[in-house]
Amino acid sequence: FPRRPVTREASTWEDNDTIDEESFARGHAAGAFTLSWRAHGLGYALPGSCRDAAEAGQVVVCNLSRTLIGEARKKLPNVSVVEVTASVAVLAARLALRGRSEDGHIGARIARSREVGAVAADHTIVNEGAPETAGRKLAAFLRKCAEMDVRNADATAS
Repeated sequence: FPRRPVTREASTWEDNDTIDEESFARGHAAGAFTLSWRAHGLGYALPGSCRDAAEAGQVVVCNLSRTLIGEARKKLPNVSVVEVTASVAVLAARLALRGRSEDGHIGARIARSREVGAVAADHTIVNEGAPETAGRKLAAFLRKCAEMDVRNADATAS
């Protein structure tokens, strides 16, 4: 679960590594990030260590823009996409709780996410209830991925 560099201070809602705009631009230009993108006027990235860990066969769990799924699948081995979703009403309420007006109007954010279209997900979690419930579902999926990786490694070694 690597921490993402983001050009915003960390908060209760996002435990990121704060990076300034100049460092983000330099890192992006130098290819220092596994993936990087801009959204809501901010720069987001996955550190280069994500690429290294994935190539070493480790399970790496990252939160990224749905617009980068295709690029992630091209650049990284064995990418599995988990879409965590909820109804518009639940999403709007949760975004309102964050209180980040700099991210833009809530209705516009939800509409923009719908414009991107369907996500080619390998697994979908509907997160309508307690966060712990969705967390347990994600943990079960990750355990299944890790078990498959171990079985594949054993089969290759045989």
